[in-house]
Amino acid sequence: MVLLAVLLAGASRGWAQLFGPRPAAQPVVIPTLQPPVPGYVFPQKQTLNFTVDWRVFTAGTAVFQLEQQGAVQKITATADSVGAVTMLFPVVDRFQAGFDTKTGCSTGFSKQLLEGRRRVTTDLTFNYQAGKQTQMEKNMVKGTSKTLTASIPACVTDSLSAIFYAASQPLVVGQQVRFPLADSMRTVTVTMKVEAKEEVKTPAGTFQTIRVQPTAEEGVVKNRGEIWIWYTDDARHIPVQIRARLFWGTITFHLQSYEAK
Repeated sequence: MVLLAVLLAGASRGWAQLFGPRPAAQPVVIPTLQPPVPGYVFPQKQTLNFTVDWRVFTAGTAVFQLEQQGAVQKITATADSVGAVTMLFPVVDRFQAGFDTKTGCSTGFSKQLLEGRRRVTTDLTFNYQAGKQTQMEKNMVKGTSKTLTASIPACVTDSLSAIFYAASQPLVVGQQVRFPLADSMRTVTVTMKVEAKEEVKTPAGTFQTIRVQPTAEEGVVKNRGEIWIWYTDDARHIPVQIRARLFWGTITFHLQSYEAK
């Protein structure tokens, strides 16, 4: 659904232009992506099923599947509309990503978006030795394609991997986790503010959680409203609830079930 696209698609809009003279741009300092903390264990296999609610309606479903392949944590995510929403604006979105479990560096990101009449596929690859990212995008309706390249630091995360990479970092209330995110052919700094501990009730059960808010000065996180993620307050840091407050309303992912397969 739309929230998953907000979190994963990386389709951000530029800043609004300001009138009058502009001061000289200050150099942007991108933080170094920190490796997972020693002892953190990524799941060998895990499936997280969510319902996506808008106001009092269930508008869709989302599924995250994680599987380790050697030293790489593979992630597949799906977002599908349900019920009346499907008749108004059908959504069938698919996302794939991966990252190195030792370093946290993303190994790539791809998405296939079927939203209404829109049909777009995108593949983002990283060449860290050359310091380049390459994005290939195909519009299946218009039959067009384009390839873009841009520079990247020595290690970045992507819009999907970031959710699970952040779980490998210390989540201490009052502190922050900062990392570089590849976002629409730019590298932006995301700050995960660890806000509070909360008890959260979902269809999968009641969890003691840590509420985290991702923020950024630019890119998808800044331009698509406010986002919060609730991770379990234990060594696993499983995301059990995600919420986005957008200009047209608030939508929430509630964990429906989870299983180690």
